[in-house]
Amino acid sequence: MRIIVKEIKLVFTGSMGAGKTTAISTISEIPVVNTDVRTTDKARLRKETTTVALDYGELTLDGGQKLKLYGTPGQQRFEYMWPIIIKGALGLIILVDDAADDPVADLAIYIKFFKSYLEDMPTVIGITRTDLKQGPGMPAYYDYLQNQDLQLPIFPVDPRQREHLIMIIQTLAAMVEVV
Repeated sequence: MRIIVKEIKLVFTGSMGAGKTTAISTISEIPVVNTDVRTTDKARLRKETTTVALDYGELTLDGGQKLKLYGTPGQQRFEYMWPIIIKGALGLIILVDDAADDPVADLAIYIKFFKSYLEDMPTVIGITRTDLKQGPGMPAYYDYLQNQDLQLPIFPVDPRQREHLIMIIQTLAAMVEVV
């Protein structure tokens, strides 16, 4: 018997301002459903709006399958949404803002929270805003993952560039084991 999957769910997670909403907007074929509201805390110095529940978009793959794209809120105070959104996902994309105050610590938050999913769920890490050259750079992330005994693909990525996002999705697809 052959099972045909018509819909695939991918989740974008990561720090506030890393580009989750932008990434989904870049590749979605439908207008993105988002729950952005005006930022009212100290984060408003970095960003005017923030996601408080989720982002949602869709992409049709070759063969007609729908790729459902979900984005989590980036602020930890909304982490109660993360397990709700990840449920049923086939893959996870963690985005980290290289220009943030401590982006390696940001990555650690998401690795720790999603640790139980990492064993069974293909996961790729995208490091954004590397062009600003103020962050620790890619070697710091490789070192962190090595210290955690994790072997996850990690790429510098611009969430405004469709080809960067397609590369990440193709990497996830290559990690999926078909049985």
